[in-house]
Amino acid sequence: MRSVTFDASSRRWLLRTPATGYVVALADDDAPRCLHWGPVLTAEQAAGLPAPAAFGASSFDSTAGEEELVTEAGARFETPSLQVVFPGGDRGIEWRHEGHDIDGGHLTLRFSDRRHPFLVELHYRVYEDSDVIERWTVLRSQVPVTVLRCDSAAWSVPMLDGYRLSHVTGGWSSEHALSRTELVVGETTLTSRRGVTSHHANPWLMIDGGDAGEGHGEVWSCALAWSGSWRVTLTRTPSGRLSWTGGFGHEGLTWRPAPGEEWVTPVSAGVYAPDGYGEASRRWHDHVARHVLPRPEELRPVVYNAWEAVGFDVNEANQRDLARLAAGAGVELFVMDDAWFGGRTSDGAGLGDWWVNEERFPDGLSPLIDEVHRLGMRFGLWVEPEMVNPDSDLYRAHPDWVLHMPGRSRTLLRNQLVLNFARPDVADWAHKWLHKLVSEHAVDFLKWDFNRAFTEAGLPGDPDQDRLWIDHVRAVYSIMDRLRADHPHLRIEACAGGGGRTDLGILARTDQVWTSDNTDAHDRIAIQRGFSQVYPARVMAAWVTDSPNPLTGRAVPLRFRFHVAMAGALGLGGDLARWSEAELSEAAELVAVYKDIRPVVQFGRLWRLPYGVQYVHGDRIAVLAWRGPAAFGAPLPPLRLAGLDPLARYRDEDTGAVHHGAVLMSRGLPLDLRGDYASALVRLRAC
Repeated sequence: MRSVTFDASSRRWLLRTPATGYVVALADDDAPRCLHWGPVLTAEQAAGLPAPAAFGASSFDSTAGEEELVTEAGARFETPSLQVVFPGGDRGIEWRHEGHDIDGGHLTLRFSDRRHPFLVELHYRVYEDSDVIERWTVLRSQVPVTVLRCDSAAWSVPMLDGYRLSHVTGGWSSEHALSRTELVVGETTLTSRRGVTSHHANPWLMIDGGDAGEGHGEVWSCALAWSGSWRVTLTRTPSGRLSWTGGFGHEGLTWRPAPGEEWVTPVSAGVYAPDGYGEASRRWHDHVARHVLPRPEELRPVVYNAWEAVGFDVNEANQRDLARLAAGAGVELFVMDDAWFGGRTSDGAGLGDWWVNEERFPDGLSPLIDEVHRLGMRFGLWVEPEMVNPDSDLYRAHPDWVLHMPGRSRTLLRNQLVLNFARPDVADWAHKWLHKLVSEHAVDFLKWDFNRAFTEAGLPGDPDQDRLWIDHVRAVYSIMDRLRADHPHLRIEACAGGGGRTDLGILARTDQVWTSDNTDAHDRIAIQRGFSQVYPARVMAAWVTDSPNPLTGRAVPLRFRFHVAMAGALGLGGDLARWSEAELSEAAELVAVYKDIRPVVQFGRLWRLPYGVQYVHGDRIAVLAWRGPAAFGAPLPPLRLAGLDPLARYRDEDTGAVHHGAVLMSRGLPLDLRGDYASALVRLRAC
């Protein structure tokens, strides 16, 4: 079965994935419209769909619906996807279809404007092993234009009785809080104006009819592959239709592509699932592993990061001591965090001066790196390439390198400013020192941080200065791509004050993301649940840190902390020098257990359970269950598993007990979770 087919008589294209069908057709005015996004269709079924029609019931209503990219021309009143001002001041696109190309799973629809030499391409890509549809837009103009908005795609869903929106909200140390709300009639906008994906929202959403759950109900979802400012606006009309449009940039920006320049948006990806939120998530996870991550086949190592142990008080002696303790606990990658460089003794100085602090490391980094490698671990470093402190040699030499506007103060956040990577000379400087650092110091891993939002985002002297919101991000992508190409062994973790840069764009260049600066295991359960809606466990960095937790002051058992962190890419981040021998011994035992289930967690398929998670990989199942503060008399329902063969038997690898698949899914798994912060890990194998 071909993944993309064209029916000339009806002027419609059918895209097919293993379980999804998507049909695009041309209306009488050549406007491209979505006729179907849902279960897979045959070519005959697609040809039989009703033709696209105008939906306006009066002269006050829109005459367009389900458009693949909404313009301002004609009686279109939805949020526009494409806003273009031509030299004469006229706006909008009058569609004229110019043809199409099909290259395997890649469909390109070509259009021009009926009055101006202006071209629009709508791109679609499907895969034989994924149910995700990727879309993006390309513009080319032969005349100077001002682009006020250029989204990647507009998406439409079938008419439903109601519409429920799922997305995440939050802030620093409270990222990925899952929200599910009924969509009001009108416009709902999700956005970041911070120059980065942000802690406060994330560029994905899910839509259902208000009746979906983890294992039932139709769900439509999309995610934007972009790591800068972004906007998605959903429109629910009084007539009962729902569509949304989204892409890079936020309101108020203008761009002026040069005549002949190709303007390419990031990818907006969409997935349909007939079996609830859980199946939508599993389809996202499969796609990220197969078509986004640079090295999906690798098991993520157990990390130790020294930040919470020493903060800015870094020196060779304490790092050696922590490395020895980490190796004894079974850690595979030792990461030295902030303050190893320049005059960095606090967050007030040194950013930008990326040379080894000789007072703290009199013989350089090599002795420490050699010791880490001798202990059998890889070595990593924290870096923040996009930032600078005013109290630094770099800023004193190049004050013009930061984002700034003439006549405006330079706002300090966390005592730092943002370097303007939209300037090629600044981006080139960053690549050179990073390349030198990795080359000369046998660095295996970089924790790439970004600790403040954009302010005064100007590019003095450039009439098209708003491009920096895009060009900065693309420069970050380019530097990461070049580093990985030059150093195939190098692995990168994305961080932005925690989870502020989590998206499909950054995941195409990194191996994992720092989920949140909040390492409180109780808080992490909700954070990780929101994270897992789109992003897979193998990229979710999760640390076990001290108790009481340094952020919240909450005290929880070590086992509970481990069981929560085992749901992702496990790491340790506490002050191991203060842990007792009993705690270090227990930690080593739990790290060994994690290494046993690591392929199941990182490569398996996820089922979210009422108070736990379940991973299935081949004939093995790993179940992690948690209970927070216990309330007297509060019942704990049985933990019913999912996704098992009802006719199969499953042996508990620790107790030897044998369970029937049907019983595990109907009656549940017997667990003893008594007391505050009780937890359990159950390892099952089909027998």
